[in-house]
Amino acid sequence: MELARVTEAAAMAAGRWVGKGDKNAADGAAVNAMRKLINTVSMRGVVVIGEGEKDHAPMLFNGEEVGDGTGPECDVAVDPIDGTTLTGKGQPNALAVIAVADRHSMYDPSAVFYMDKLVAGPEAADVVDITAPVAENIRAVARAKRREPADITVVVLDRPRHDGLVAEIREAGARIKFISDGDVAGAIMATRPGTGVDLLLGVGGTPEGIISACAIKCLGGVIQGRLWPKDDAERQRALDAGHDLNRVLLTDDLVSGENCFVAITGITDGELVRGVHYISGGATTQSLVMRSKSGTVRMIDSEHRLDKLRQYSAVAFH
Repeated sequence: MELARVTEAAAMAAGRWVGKGDKNAADGAAVNAMRKLINTVSMRGVVVIGEGEKDHAPMLFNGEEVGDGTGPECDVAVDPIDGTTLTGKGQPNALAVIAVADRHSMYDPSAVFYMDKLVAGPEAADVVDITAPVAENIRAVARAKRREPADITVVVLDRPRHDGLVAEIREAGARIKFISDGDVAGAIMATRPGTGVDLLLGVGGTPEGIISACAIKCLGGVIQGRLWPKDDAERQRALDAGHDLNRVLLTDDLVSGENCFVAITGITDGELVRGVHYISGGATTQSLVMRSKSGTVRMIDSEHRLDKLRQYSAVAFH
């Protein structure tokens, strides 16, 4: 519940900016709210995956100490808004996300911001291989789910770099669900039943890959990834940091151990959770809260009275 309060605060702060076309203002509001609430959580946390260098963030940066200074030592991964553009445009599946795991258990990508990823649910976890041809993976997922390739839906970030991938998926006969942003949501969709998505393929953010790995630890399934430097300078930084760019990173490589906690609150409505809805004098939120050790997945529907929040919260809710 402590983690859910953190993502609820970020989602409600961002919710006022939905559809207003200012994704930076939305992100700033979410970061500020998340940072204030995260310091009430009983942990001695260190931000391992934060807003970081990629977003030039002054808060929730990599290495920042968070929590109230009591409790266990933890690695913390945050994404105050997974899908800032989605928020600015009022489009589906914008989320506020936090993941917590044992200290020193999360992978350090060393400023390699992108990763080629494959994500599949529990039924197909043992039969997919990111090094195999796309059509082979689609057929493997179809067999594992007792379906035909034409019944399989692959979620893909809508980017020019994926033109070849899209052609291969279509040639294999599968369907595609394009997303413009938010590949944490896409990864969870590929592992959670009832979303209509069976597989995620393509290049997305490395930080989002590590957060997704924490969720997959809780939900079952698999994530496989390979670092994807976007240019020669980033490639050299990766090599200097000791990364093997041909290595396939598995779920346990991205987050080791079996004690992950993940909280997700919707900012806009989507396949996973509802977004922030406003009611007279308050707001409602929906959150997905998961723990890997117990395998528990909770859906939390909350009603928030803004007069109470203004009186007692560190966040200025309007």
